[in-house]
Amino acid sequence: MKYYSNARLLLASAAFVTFSGQALALDGNDVLAKINNALSAQGGTGLSAEKVVTSGSDVTLTNAKFTVVSAKESVPLGTIVLKGVEEDNGSYHVETVTFDNVNITKDGVGFTSSDLSISGLSVPADPTGNTIDAVLLYDEAHVGSTTVTIDGKQAFSIGETTMTSEVAEDESALDFDVKVKDIKGDLSLVEDAKAKEALQQLGVKALDGSISMVGRWELEPGTLDLEEYAFDFANIGRLNLAMSFSGYTLDFIKSLNETTKAMEANANKEEAQQAAGLAMLGLMQRLTFNSMEIRFEDAGITKRALDYAGKQQGTTGEQMAQMLKGMTPLMLAQYNVPELQNMLTAAVNTYLDKPGSFTVTAEPAEGVPFPMIMGAAMGAPNTLPQVLGVKVTAND
Repeated sequence: MKYYSNARLLLASAAFVTFSGQALALDGNDVLAKINNALSAQGGTGLSAEKVVTSGSDVTLTNAKFTVVSAKESVPLGTIVLKGVEEDNGSYHVETVTFDNVNITKDGVGFTSSDLSISGLSVPADPTGNTIDAVLLYDEAHVGSTTVTIDGKQAFSIGETTMTSEVAEDESALDFDVKVKDIKGDLSLVEDAKAKEALQQLGVKALDGSISMVGRWELEPGTLDLEEYAFDFANIGRLNLAMSFSGYTLDFIKSLNETTKAMEANANKEEAQQAAGLAMLGLMQRLTFNSMEIRFEDAGITKRALDYAGKQQGTTGEQMAQMLKGMTPLMLAQYNVPELQNMLTAAVNTYLDKPGSFTVTAEPAEGVPFPMIMGAAMGAPNTLPQVLGVKVTAND
């Protein structure tokens, strides 16, 4: 009797463990569905797979495709492996995501990319919320060597791309950093005769540089601080855009995506564009301008551009610079902005005498609502420099 009772207990325990294991088993299809829900909420893209296989805490997507809904184009991604997938109240955390190398050729244009991976991927249970938990995030995304070929000749390449993000401890903000390194382009493959001649005259036979982006997004006020968005190319220069505006909340992003989707779904494109334009005006009223800076640091392109422009006019680069100095105040005089006219004229003169850096900043004492900017632009455009606190400097 005792043996029989023990046997029943063991069988019951085994059944419970088996049932529990099945109940708690990872659902790869649910992981994929929630990734797509988040992608749709953040921009209307989609990920599909011919087959989804779950093994322990790993999910494998076979013959996967990434589709940009607006463009109605799909990119084949081969096999995607999600390792270390953990479920938490409907959301998922994925330790690593690895991709097959990409190798696509169409109409004589080839595209290859290798060493693609994502680490620390967070998939929200519900992407409709207004907290950081509703956002599809990752710690780091990495893309290795990428090349573009035209008729078998390499036209463009990127050595490496890394994108990192970090959520603040109180989950109130998100810091992000993007680095695109070793960008190279062969401009000898440009076919347009005029463009090719211009590039040769400018002494720009190839591209060699990098792109970087650093910023912070505070969720509740929707303040997006783009500290750096820089294009840095050898023998050309470094162009950097920094800006800050508020009102870019999760609710704003959702409204923007809904407007975009409604426009794409409307078969009457003219009607769709008009409706979208009105909707965008409404959305813009929710934004506040804080600051902006555009800065260019010359690496030789200015002098070559002056020489090229001078040659087109039958004169020299030095004479072209003097012509521009004289034209600047005359062109600005018609806008009735004397303070800006004086600043810009002085900056242009300084820069053309010895090209170094040229900087335009707009930093009002307090944030300016976008409707106020649009009102000034339509009613009294000459007041905009004061409203936005515009300053222009050179070689500083």
